[in-house]
Amino acid sequence: MSFYEDGKSVLSHLDEYYNQSINIEKPVIRQLTISELHEKLSLATHLENGDLSGGRLDSFLKDYLDNTTRLHHPGYLAHQVGISHPTGALGSLIDGFTNNAMAIYEMGPAAAAIEFFMINYLLEKIGWKPMPNDIEKRLSFFHGGGVLTHGGSLANMTALLTARNHLDSTVRENGNPSDLVILAPESSHYSIAKAAGIIGIGENNVIRLETDIHGRVMVSKIDNAFQKAVNNGKRIVTLVANACSTGTGLYDPIDEIADFCREKDIWFHVDGAHGGNALFSNKYKTYLHGILKADSMIIDAHKMLRTPGICAALLVKNAAALDHTFEHKASYLFHEKKQPGFDFIGQVIECTKAGLGLKFYMTLAAIGEKGMEVYIDNTYDLTRQAFEYITAQPDFEVPVRPESNILCFRFKAPDDVQIMLRDHLIEEGSFYISSTELNAKRYLRIVIINPATKMNDIKKLISSIRSAATT
Repeated sequence: MSFYEDGKSVLSHLDEYYNQSINIEKPVIRQLTISELHEKLSLATHLENGDLSGGRLDSFLKDYLDNTTRLHHPGYLAHQVGISHPTGALGSLIDGFTNNAMAIYEMGPAAAAIEFFMINYLLEKIGWKPMPNDIEKRLSFFHGGGVLTHGGSLANMTALLTARNHLDSTVRENGNPSDLVILAPESSHYSIAKAAGIIGIGENNVIRLETDIHGRVMVSKIDNAFQKAVNNGKRIVTLVANACSTGTGLYDPIDEIADFCREKDIWFHVDGAHGGNALFSNKYKTYLHGILKADSMIIDAHKMLRTPGICAALLVKNAAALDHTFEHKASYLFHEKKQPGFDFIGQVIECTKAGLGLKFYMTLAAIGEKGMEVYIDNTYDLTRQAFEYITAQPDFEVPVRPESNILCFRFKAPDDVQIMLRDHLIEEGSFYISSTELNAKRYLRIVIINPATKMNDIKKLISSIRSAATT
């Protein structure tokens, strides 16, 4: 069987899978045990025989797709993972087949050029000065920079490394001194504390900023954490703000925090992994007011920007700071050579890096800027409509008005009932939702991210929860 014929088979199965999903012909989630899936997929047999092609590939694909979580299903409301655009998915296929490890320009000129373009595109969205296409002029004047990474956690860690090395250029060679701390709200994504532990600052040296009852940073209280750190002889690597928080989808007051950081000369990092998409919306970009004053920001394209996983952007106002974070010695890579392009390897932890920019660009180029704006506005708008609807239900409670496409609510019952309700929905297969804690109470949580999800689906969800709770 040829690559072409197998490829046609894959596309045929995916097309059927897509239509089954959007037409609700299959459950949104189906979870067999690991052992059951090993047997159903005949993993050991295919591995021994080396026969995964033709009819056997057809059978494998059918069983595999039947046991995936169907993100295209209107009942998919669980997590911040985007519904990948078909054209972007083709970008993943092209990148996987060409396998250009484009961190070195000569290993993928087209892929590197596209990533360079997309970084500049995002820099201009923020309002930062883009990199010059003439590489000889790079760093000859102040401009921004950035890189696409394999996920937001890696992008956040790279940002923290950049901020740390910007604060103290000796740390990379000599190791971390004991006086480094990070300021971040409790509602920060766990990757912030995780990165602090990995890079040697330490999770216990992430000083929590005071927040309101919904988890937003209270600007009036920031100075308390700052003065405590200074009085204890600590140096602040960075202050992190959420745009938006993972649990509730609320934005920190970016503009006011930026002013504080500028006054105190603190590197200001904005974790916009999910909510950074508001840059594409004239209606909702006010939530990012003041982002121009930040020093770094991340955006996950595989969340609200419809790009296949996994693709995140780290963006910095000052490219020189990122350049100096990773300086390598490898004679087989770094030597005098003809260099018509740019090597991203000096910006990232990875050495071998996929052409992430291709699927990002192909997604956005297929949807168009206006189409992306309409998609973001529609999902945010629908979340507000869902808020109004659920708030009006006497047997439900909603803790906070949504600012993004994340909405928390609960059936008026004890915490263990919320988990029971979620488990029932998942087992039944019509809806897949998540859960979170806020002010020591357990809430159900939905992320409206699928363009196929409509208000009628939200009403069916509430009906299903009510039915499950009363039977």
